[in-house]
Amino acid sequence: MRIDVVFGPPTAMPALIAGRVIAVIDVLRASTSIAFALGNGARNIVPLESADEVITRAKQFDKGEVRLAGERKMLIVPGFDLGNSPGEFTREAVEGKTVLLTTTNGTAAMFGLQAARDVVVASYVNLEAVSVLMRTAARAGTDITLICAGRDKLFSLEDAACAGRYVRAIAKRLTKVEIGDGAFACTVIDRKYGDRLDQLFADSEAGQALVEAGFANDLETCAAVDSCPVIPIFQDRQITLLGPDRER
Repeated sequence: MRIDVVFGPPTAMPALIAGRVIAVIDVLRASTSIAFALGNGARNIVPLESADEVITRAKQFDKGEVRLAGERKMLIVPGFDLGNSPGEFTREAVEGKTVLLTTTNGTAAMFGLQAARDVVVASYVNLEAVSVLMRTAARAGTDITLICAGRDKLFSLEDAACAGRYVRAIAKRLTKVEIGDGAFACTVIDRKYGDRLDQLFADSEAGQALVEAGFANDLETCAAVDSCPVIPIFQDRQITLLGPDRER
């Protein structure tokens, strides 16, 4: 089996999607917020490309059933219930609700993946839970692609480091595994920072921008490894929690 990492939306790389298990990574902050929303009881999350789409889709629901969530340039979309800070997705805010979510980078990376075998949403906060699922797939010989959402369709340091942590976890004790150049490069970044995620975020453009925008607390939340041990599965245009009725 083979592990690859790609950077930015993967629409030009169908060979790295078809039949594979895919993990979408947007550490700062969509992947983390999705994990927290599901961990706090959200019924499902529907990723959408634009704020207009969120507003249009919301009309299909009773007002009490749905939460509008999203950001542009890191800030909450005017008129929405929630932005993209993980701490906003509390049990009180989302339990039992459908969350319609649009973000600059994370949700954009989830489109065009219909040919994948499975798609999960990965971050540091659900590292071990998602790694277990992906190791199981790898042992069965299924190829894996990690998609780093990046920042404005460009490489992002924190997503690459997180991908490297996943590559190392998945490949551990596997004797027959090919690791692509992108995946290997990510492991180098992960080894450089290790558990110093505060330094990783301080060095990253996204981390610096979030601090400048007043979201320093989000960095602490996003760095809390295994603090939200859920497995978000993206299927049929919605993200739901892996559970007894969704076992693969």
